[in-house]
Amino acid sequence: MASEEKTGIDLTPASGNGKQDAAAAAETDRQAAAIGRMKELAKTLDEASKAYYAENREIMSNYEYDRLYEELEALEKETGTVLAGSPTIRVGYEAVEELPKERHEKPMLSLDKTKEIEVLRSFIGDQKTLISWKLDGLTVVLTYREGELQKAVTRGNGVVGEVITGNARVFRNLPLRIPYRGELILRGEAVISYPDFEKINESMGEEEVHYKNPRNLCSGSVRQLNNEITARRNVRFFAFSLVKAEGVDFRNSHLEQFRFLEQQGFEVVEHLMTTADGLDETIAYFEKKILHYEIPSDGLVALYDDIAYGEALGTTAKFPRNAFAFKWQDELAQTRLLEVEWSPSRTGLINPVAIFEPVELEGTTVSRASLHNISILRALKLGIGDTVTVYKANMIIPQIQENLTQSDTLPLPDSCPACGMPVSIHNALGAETLVCENPDCPAKKIKSFTQFVSRDAMNIDGLSEMTLEKLIGRGFIHRFGDLFRLKEHRDEIMEMEGFGKKSCENLEQSIENARAATLPRLLFALGIPNVGVANARVISQAFDEDLERVRHAGEEELKEVPGVGDVMAKAVAGWFEKEENRAVLEDLLTEISLQKSAAADGTEAGNGSGGEQKLKGKTFVITGSVSHFAGRRELKELIERQGGKVTGSVSKKTDYLINNDPLSKSSKNKSAGELGIPILTEEDFLKMLE
Repeated sequence: MASEEKTGIDLTPASGNGKQDAAAAAETDRQAAAIGRMKELAKTLDEASKAYYAENREIMSNYEYDRLYEELEALEKETGTVLAGSPTIRVGYEAVEELPKERHEKPMLSLDKTKEIEVLRSFIGDQKTLISWKLDGLTVVLTYREGELQKAVTRGNGVVGEVITGNARVFRNLPLRIPYRGELILRGEAVISYPDFEKINESMGEEEVHYKNPRNLCSGSVRQLNNEITARRNVRFFAFSLVKAEGVDFRNSHLEQFRFLEQQGFEVVEHLMTTADGLDETIAYFEKKILHYEIPSDGLVALYDDIAYGEALGTTAKFPRNAFAFKWQDELAQTRLLEVEWSPSRTGLINPVAIFEPVELEGTTVSRASLHNISILRALKLGIGDTVTVYKANMIIPQIQENLTQSDTLPLPDSCPACGMPVSIHNALGAETLVCENPDCPAKKIKSFTQFVSRDAMNIDGLSEMTLEKLIGRGFIHRFGDLFRLKEHRDEIMEMEGFGKKSCENLEQSIENARAATLPRLLFALGIPNVGVANARVISQAFDEDLERVRHAGEEELKEVPGVGDVMAKAVAGWFEKEENRAVLEDLLTEISLQKSAAADGTEAGNGSGGEQKLKGKTFVITGSVSHFAGRRELKELIERQGGKVTGSVSKKTDYLINNDPLSKSSKNKSAGELGIPILTEEDFLKMLE
C-alpha cells in the first residue's frame, strides 16, 4: 500500500494482508448497515402489525407490508442474524386485554409462504396435497365436549388467545351441538363476506365506521364484549384444521378429517386434492373463482394429505413443514392520476379517493382506489398527472402500489366539500386524517337522510346510504328539499361510479313518485325524536292529517293524543319551534304535495286503529337479533299498532319474551324461565298474528 511504503510501518495483520483487512472492514460496515436496516424494518412492521391486528386499522397496504417483510427475511438470511422480537419469528400479535385470555393446548404457527407456483410445486413433490382457500378473517379455536360447544378462543399471538365463547355461539353457521360425543378441537376462520360488509358499512353507527375492510370488521365483531353486536354482523365460520378427535379412524388422511367435520355440521373451507402435475389446473380454478368469491381470501393453503408423513416432518421455530401458503401474484397496471376526490363521512372524516385513467385488472375495469388517510396519501407523494401503478389487493380491492412520478404537488382541501366549512388535520394513533369540524355538516346527518328516503318514509328507491353519502359529498344535497332537485345535477351523477342513464332515469322516476306524500310518511321522514312509524300515524289521525294543526300544536294538546306521552309531546312541539327546522320544512313543501292517506279513516291495514287489535293488553320484551324485520324498532312498532306494549326488562307484568335463541343463557331468558314467561321466536310471534 502507498501509505505503508511512505511511512515504512507494516500495517498488515499477522494473519492476513492489507487487502483482506480492508475487505473485512467493508464486510463489518456492510453487516452493521444491514442490521441497522433490519431494526428499522422490524420497527415499521411491528407498528403496522399492531395497528392491523390489535387496533383494527391500516397504516400501510398489504403490498407494502409484504415487500418490507420479504426485505427483512432476505437480510436475515444474508446476515445469518435474527433479531429478538423480529416479525419473522413472532407469530401474530398479542391479544388485547378486554377479554379473558387462555393458553392454547398446542401453539398455533404461521405458514411459510410464496408467490411462485414453482416453489409450491417443489413443496408438493410426490405427495398428494390439499389446496384450499387461505381466508382473510380471524382464526378461532373451538372445543366441543359431549357434543356441545364448550369454548372458543382467538388465535391471539399463537400461544395465548382471547376467550370469545359467547360470541362464537352467535356465528351464523356454527353448530352448537354435534353428533360426535368425544372431545373435539378444531381450528377455522371467522369471516364476514363482502356483501355483508357493504350492508353493515351502510348501517353502522358512528363508533364503528373506522373499519376499512371485512377482515378488520370481523376482528372487531368477534371480539365484542356484547355478543348481540356480534350476532348482527353475520359472522361465519369455516373449519380448516382438525386438532383432536379421539377414537376416529381418519385413514391417515386430512381429506377424511375434512369429511368428518362436514358430517358434524361444520362448513369446511373449499378444497381440492392435487399433485405437482395437476397444480397449474388447480391454481387456475381458484384464480378464476376468486374474481367473484364473496368470502375474503388472500391466497391458498397447500397441506399434505398424508397425516403421518406431515407430522414426521416436524416444524421450524415458526412454520409447520407439512403446509405452505401461496399468495396471489398481484397483476399490476400503470395509469395516470386524474384527480383525488375528497369524500366526507358521517363521523366528520374526509377520506381521499384516487381517480385515475381506467385500467383492466383481474378481468375488470378499475378507475378509483381509496387512499384511506392523509398519511398514506403523503407517503405516495401524489400530484395530478402523476404516473402510478395500481393492483387489486387479494385480487379484489383496488390499491395504488407506487407513484413513479412523485411530484408531491397535491394540495389538501381547506374546506369540506359537503358544507364548505373549514377543515382540520387530526392525528389519531399515528395516522393523520382530514376532519370537518362543522356539527351541522350534512354528511354527519346521513342517518336523517337515510330515514327520509326509507320505505316507511318518502319511499325513494335507488338512494342507499352509500349513494346518499356520495351525493352529499359532492355538495348536491344540503337539506331534504335538495333530494327533489337532483335532476339539476344529472350529467354529473351519470358520471359517478355505479350510475348510468338508466339508473338515473329510475331514480328520477322514484323521486317524482315521492312528491305526492302523506302526512304520516312526512312526520316519520322528518326524523323527529321518538316519533316512529306508528306514532306518526297516530298523531296524523288525531289532527285529521292536517299539517298546519300538527305544526302549531302545543305540548298539552299533543299529550291528549292516545299513546303520546310527555317526552314525545315535548319532542314534537320542540322540533316545530326551531327556526332551522321550519326553514327545512318550508323548503321541502315547495317540492312536495300532501295528500290524505288511505288510513285517514282509520282502516289502513295493520295500523291497529281499525279492526281487531290482536295484541291488546299484552306486554312484550324483545332481545337478540331479528331477521324478519329491519330491526327491533320495526318489530316494536308492529306490536304497538296491534295494541301491545314493549318494555325493556322482564318482570311479572311481561306476557312474552321474543328471542330467536330460546336456549341462550342470557339474563332475560333466565328471568323469563324463572317467572314462567313463554319465550317466542319471531316465527312463533308471527303465528300469533295469523
